[in-house]
Amino acid sequence: MCASTTDRGNASDCQLLETGLRTATCKLATLMGLIDHCIENMPERPGDMLRVPIPDLAHRLLEIYWQQVRPFDGHELRQSTQPRARILIATNALRDAAGVTRSGVSVDIAKLRAPAAYRSAIDEITLCLAQQPLHRLQKLPGSSTSDPFLYDDSFLHDHVSRSTLRVHGDAIELKPGVAQGLARLAGLLKPALEIMWVDDVRRINKFLDAEVPDVAGHLFGRERTALATVRESFKEAFGPHCFYCGTHLPVNNPVDHVLPWSLVGIDGLANLVLACARCNGDKSGALPAVSIVDRVLDRDQAVLEQIASQIQWPTQHDRVVAAALGIYRVQPAGVPTWSGYKQTERLDISFPRRWLRTDASHFVYGV
Repeated sequence: MCASTTDRGNASDCQLLETGLRTATCKLATLMGLIDHCIENMPERPGDMLRVPIPDLAHRLLEIYWQQVRPFDGHELRQSTQPRARILIATNALRDAAGVTRSGVSVDIAKLRAPAAYRSAIDEITLCLAQQPLHRLQKLPGSSTSDPFLYDDSFLHDHVSRSTLRVHGDAIELKPGVAQGLARLAGLLKPALEIMWVDDVRRINKFLDAEVPDVAGHLFGRERTALATVRESFKEAFGPHCFYCGTHLPVNNPVDHVLPWSLVGIDGLANLVLACARCNGDKSGALPAVSIVDRVLDRDQAVLEQIASQIQWPTQHDRVVAAALGIYRVQPAGVPTWSGYKQTERLDISFPRRWLRTDASHFVYGV
């Protein structure tokens, strides 16, 4: 992306985030989904355009709302001032069809349990995205028309049909350099979006006054009880030792997201490791050293798949590889990364790694 286009895009991004009173959280969810898609599908060249299939974006929104539709303090949290929230309705319909009664069951497992209901949910969310947030996302407050700084939305409107979407390949195409810009700013944009999201939910749900605690944890946190199954299975398979420092672990040790949850939100087994409290607290949301990613991707995939089958938890190995590629490719050379307790390592991806992409059209591991 040329400098002038970059400056214009960044300015529009800031104005989009800072102005206007939202009537629903779906715009924020769409932005989050776009950021995650960019990270996991980073083009080879920074200035390239990026095609974003709307059904893929629909799956990401389904994942975002999957835990949020659970009751909070005995209440169903509203995410819109409108009486009918189509995305939440579709999400709940899939949870019901898949018999989801506990929080640890993922969208991927629900998809296997109820494939027809999953396809129906994706179809409904895809149409909702096209008719609502995607064509309104670039229309700034006070403007009667869109300012298409992210993607062309000229074919989208409130009543766009499925046939029109098919004509356009069920996709939008991000403009040159937008994918790299969103991925590179993910560490700043996603926390800001979460703060705005919590504020919106508090405003829409009048019972959520200042005394109601941890709304953010309910919306975006990971429940420790849900990770308990992973912890015990990992201890049996890999031993009760911290992945980072090797120390022997107590009963209730943390389960850590190697690629930070705050950055990519991948809960698959391929992104999870056992950690001691000291390493877990020191690492926090820091970007791990590439050598750590090498180690985590070198784990026996057959063992992870066996654990996944036993506890009904996805591995998401390909997503971890794709996200790692996207994250590290947009980092400045030499940026500090976390390599262990009180240790840092300068980023260097100048030499080939087994999980680096060798073909621009797909990701390959182990070549």
